[in-house]
Amino acid sequence: MLFRILALLGMANFLFAADKLNTGDTAWMLISTALVLFMTPAGLAMFYTGMTRAKNAVNTSAMVVGAFVIGFSAWIIAGYSLAFSSGNGFIGGLSNILLHGISWKELSGTYPTYVFVAFQGMFAAITIAIAAGSAIERMKYSTWLIFSFLWVIIVYAPIAHMIWGGGFLMDRGALDFAGGTVVHMNGGLAGLVLAILLGKRKGYGKIAFKPMSVMLTSLGAAILWFGWFGFNAGSAFGANKIAGLALLTTAFAPAIAAITWIILEYIVYKKMTLLGLASGIVAGLVGITPAAGFVDMIGSIIIGLGSSIIAFWGVVWLKKKFGYDDALDAFGVHFLAGLYGALAVAFLAVKDPDLLWDSPLKATGSRMAQFLVQLESVVIVGIYTAVATAIVYFISALITKGARVDEETETEGLDEAIHGERAINL
Repeated sequence: MLFRILALLGMANFLFAADKLNTGDTAWMLISTALVLFMTPAGLAMFYTGMTRAKNAVNTSAMVVGAFVIGFSAWIIAGYSLAFSSGNGFIGGLSNILLHGISWKELSGTYPTYVFVAFQGMFAAITIAIAAGSAIERMKYSTWLIFSFLWVIIVYAPIAHMIWGGGFLMDRGALDFAGGTVVHMNGGLAGLVLAILLGKRKGYGKIAFKPMSVMLTSLGAAILWFGWFGFNAGSAFGANKIAGLALLTTAFAPAIAAITWIILEYIVYKKMTLLGLASGIVAGLVGITPAAGFVDMIGSIIIGLGSSIIAFWGVVWLKKKFGYDDALDAFGVHFLAGLYGALAVAFLAVKDPDLLWDSPLKATGSRMAQFLVQLESVVIVGIYTAVATAIVYFISALITKGARVDEETETEGLDEAIHGERAINL
């Protein structure tokens, strides 16, 4: 079943015989899985925690780590089956609940199916963790954990199926190499929905919210960049030439994006900040993700520039214009840069049949036809994510009798009130 899916994706030419284990591919996929795991409880947790206020630092990290462990558990229990087992154009079936029917000896292409399950589970887990950045400093931890479990099953799994698991967007030829639509648009938009439904933090827009440690955020960005090589190059599903291309574009585009961000900062604020460098790196990583194995260096430059510009615009202008409290800019960076990358790939992908999956661009060479498919995919994902996330939010809030902490807890800080801990004891 999995090899059929990979063949439909056009990945079959990356792989050797479907029934023969390749130790090089297996080793690379094991390493890539570990790299993506390192991105979340280490990289994303530190990136987010450094930007939050000191009184909520423990809670911010706990939201990321909690989302990761809950999200991965939900993936093994039901998410994988709903994403990658036989179903319809919208969602998979229930035949692989708790991986029922999958032997440890089974292969996905040239490496064990269990490795494929774990690799994809890391994507599911980091996607829900991304959304935490919009909801920090005012959401009940119990609500967040319930929300994370339900969200992976109800929101993430169907989208993964539609684009990667044999669903109708995959059949139409939507290109998403490593998750610009499935992961970053999805997680970033879920964050915006949470931010709107939770409401603004007390004092937002009236008092300065000082980040706890820009140095910690910088470290988190570095860890994310390191792990992202597994995220993108691992999505070639083997130790092959396309993995090499994806690795290089994942190194180059964020560098261009970081330079762009601090130039924009200097134009607007006459300052070049470390936080700006970190934000630019992540924006570039997000933007290149849907295109990493499809574009060359010119494409990487354009994606790096564009991702940084649109994310900077979202963080600096769009949020202020509409007044939503996207605390750590999950929407501004992940959704907007992911959206740009998902659309730009139609015009920047190299017309090489050995690189492209089955798609209008591969079949006809028409970039406009590919753009229309990309546009269809981002619109459908956007609508489904927004509506389904709101439904999951209200279900979770009903279970915990409200999703937002009380005013006293918010004023005191969630670290002491909820966790009984401080990030730093002096």
